[in-house]
Amino acid sequence: MVHINEATAYIQSIIGDFKPQFGIILGTGLGKLTTEIEVVHTINYEDIPHFPIATVEFHTGKLLFGKLEGKNVVCMQGRFHYYEGYTMKQVTFPVRVMKMLGIERLFVSNASGGMNPMYHESDLMIIEDHIALFLPENPLVGANIMGDRFPDMSEPYDLEMIEKAKLIATQNDIEGVHSGTYVSVTGPQLETKAEYRLLRNLGADAVGMSTVPEVIVARQMGLPVFGISVITDMCIPETLKKAEIENILAAAFKAEPNMTLIIKKLIGSL
Repeated sequence: MVHINEATAYIQSIIGDFKPQFGIILGTGLGKLTTEIEVVHTINYEDIPHFPIATVEFHTGKLLFGKLEGKNVVCMQGRFHYYEGYTMKQVTFPVRVMKMLGIERLFVSNASGGMNPMYHESDLMIIEDHIALFLPENPLVGANIMGDRFPDMSEPYDLEMIEKAKLIATQNDIEGVHSGTYVSVTGPQLETKAEYRLLRNLGADAVGMSTVPEVIVARQMGLPVFGISVITDMCIPETLKKAEIENILAAAFKAEPNMTLIIKKLIGSL
């Protein structure tokens, strides 16, 4: 808790009386939303006490404070992953700091592999539920801080925001928007055909290497969460092709405007 307080105090010394209402975490290749924010403060992760450093390419490593659709937001331009060598407590550290800064809701996005045969590359999946069983470490293990010891996870993603997002997609004629279950794995290697088959049989529609730890911590602290995935490649065992990072990024960039529009409109409606 001491480290959380020190990081929060440093950030507050820079942003002054600016109080963010909403926290946003952007996934791989999904940085366009930052151009929509009227930025008033920018802080590099490396300058914040005890903050992890983003080591993944395409993750800039900055906290942006500003206005989006008239609302005060703090946006993580780059997130952290277990496969970078961080503990789950380090991965989720920024979420606790954002809560201390005053956020009331959390928005998370990610690039993921689609396992539902009805999906296509560059589709969007509004996350309705998740599977965390394959994570080797739980961010809540250890001393209990800032929330329930045994948080309920029957509704990890806020139902009201899910319905509003679906309506926004319909009203704006956005095609290829689904809702489904996200499964988080550690990575950094991609899955084998057998593993994709197993995950699909367990009920997962999309797979990725992030998001769930942050959501667990957010829900433990009582923050409503909205999550959305960009389907950047198809992970159907029967037709599986070798994943190429260039193609994954291209699929993310193609879907980015639609994802940005949904998050913008959703924040504006709250």
